[in-house]
Amino acid sequence: MTAAETKMQFLYTLRSKGVTDNRTLLAMEKIDRGAFVRGLFAERAYEDMPLPISCGQTISQPSVVGLMTQALNVQPRDKVLEVGTGSGYQAAILSQLARRVYTIDRFSRLVREAQEVFNTLGIANITSFSADGSHGLPEQAPFDRIIVTAAAEDPPGPLLAQLRVGGIMVVPVGQSDTVQSLIKVTRLEKGFDYEELRAVRFVPLLEGIGQE
Repeated sequence: MTAAETKMQFLYTLRSKGVTDNRTLLAMEKIDRGAFVRGLFAERAYEDMPLPISCGQTISQPSVVGLMTQALNVQPRDKVLEVGTGSGYQAAILSQLARRVYTIDRFSRLVREAQEVFNTLGIANITSFSADGSHGLPEQAPFDRIIVTAAAEDPPGPLLAQLRVGGIMVVPVGQSDTVQSLIKVTRLEKGFDYEELRAVRFVPLLEGIGQE
């Protein structure tokens, strides 16, 4: 298959799995997933499946990345927090939609490797940190959008507190060894609105800094 055919097939698969928002599809067309997959799995970068990356983590399957991005409904002036940098693929897509993206991971190696890819791709509106993502990034709060790419038992309180009124958080919720639910949380003037989107599987959200 030529590169163009591969890309067409990739976008067709995304649409067939429910990613229909044009801005999301355009961002996913612009950001090459292949840039974020190394070694043995590079040739499978355009398949709709999660793939292993460093530190025992995974790069999520593209359709899930697309559905989470679509649910966030990122606007051009938004400031977005991502908890769980991983390969950097999700942050790179968000960078095409938002004014600024802050991304945190507990593994400094993942942050370093992701930052190298951002630099190579010329993406300048992502700030990456190695830190305990379960605490969010209070010094930069409030955020218009928050995305969590690891599963928590409940939407984490510190992250909810860093969401501005009218803001949206997308987070997988559930016990790590069973199927989890992807939840969309909207902060209201008083309280939060919760919407269940679909079943997913993510690595668990862990506290502390990861040992490489």
